[in-house]
Amino acid sequence: MKRIILFLATNIAVMLVLSVVLSVLGVDRFLTRSGLDIPKLMVFSLIVGFAGSIFSLLISKWMAKRSTGAHVIVTPSNSTEVWLLDTVSKLAQRAGIGMPEVAVFQGEPNAFATGAFKNSALVAVSTGLLESMTKEEVEAVLGHEIAHIANGDMVTMTLIQGVLNTFVVFLSRVIGYAVDRAISRNNNDGPGIGYMVSVLVTQVVLGIGASIIVAWFSRHREFRADAGAAKLMGSSIPMQRALARLGGGQAASLPESMAAMGINDKPGFMALFSSHPPIEQRIAALRNPHVTAL
Repeated sequence: MKRIILFLATNIAVMLVLSVVLSVLGVDRFLTRSGLDIPKLMVFSLIVGFAGSIFSLLISKWMAKRSTGAHVIVTPSNSTEVWLLDTVSKLAQRAGIGMPEVAVFQGEPNAFATGAFKNSALVAVSTGLLESMTKEEVEAVLGHEIAHIANGDMVTMTLIQGVLNTFVVFLSRVIGYAVDRAISRNNNDGPGIGYMVSVLVTQVVLGIGASIIVAWFSRHREFRADAGAAKLMGSSIPMQRALARLGGGQAASLPESMAAMGINDKPGFMALFSSHPPIEQRIAALRNPHVTAL
């Protein structure tokens, strides 16, 4: 619940800050005495909607390393690190992508992939995952993350978030303008308090709705990544076992920017906002790939 509230607040805050900055720069000149300048509003909405998500994608690797304390393996210091590099290299070659950076972070079982480009991504696994799973299960988890990269999920989720943010910004201004004009029918001096309050409230409400849609797409991509891991491994059994093991333990929480690309985020009663489906559904999809649409 706390993670969800923080994510919503951060996303809304980013759009509000961008709105203020662009307003100071004079980019928000879509409000006129004769009404809304729709083309200018569309440009404004696109800038605000995509700027934050694209910027977040571009710095995702840096943020991942900083927020999790992940140690990138440059020169392996033990046999486990040697095995990790060899395994990721093998899976990356099978998936047809460049060798990603490989990192280890301290914590309970989890893993994530991030990065703006397929051929320069980052795959990280926790010490808890390495200690609690067999090598075959860890390899399946790594295959899941490699599948995320090969499928372009980081970019896809960024574009989806950007499109939805654009609609949120656009519709909130249109609704705000309509409310302001309904309250102050004879106001020709520009937007009033009705506009500002309506835009703020509408942006929050629509932002929550957009987050539900983004989470739905994220859950759909998880099924694809699980199937991708099974394909890379040549069998779905290792991935099923890895998920079952995760389902029976405490998964580490990840920063929101990486949660959607993690192996598990333990969805609870706020399932609509969860970036991952229940583990039981994921295992069932691997057992019956023709029953669940991937």
